[in-house]
Amino acid sequence: MRVVVSGRVQGVGFRYTMLERARSLGVGGWVRNRPDGTVEAVFEGQPDRVRSMVDWCHRGPRGALVEGVEQAAEQPQGEREFAHRPSG
Repeated sequence: MRVVVSGRVQGVGFRYTMLERARSLGVGGWVRNRPDGTVEAVFEGQPDRVRSMVDWCHRGPRGALVEGVEQAAEQPQGEREFAHRPSG
């Protein structure tokens, strides 16, 4: 599942909190800031755990103000670990 989260989501620990949460759930994928101020992430794993990550994106960490979450199902790429990617 690919998500793009908009709102006040950069500079509030969104990526790092997501990284910790995904790793604790055993979800693979990645997260990065985008130049337009959004956060983009890809989640792979057990459907219920991926759903938990998507649900979390609607709230985010303390200090975030999520205004929208776009999501799109994608073919899994075999991501086993969750990582931070450079902005792009």
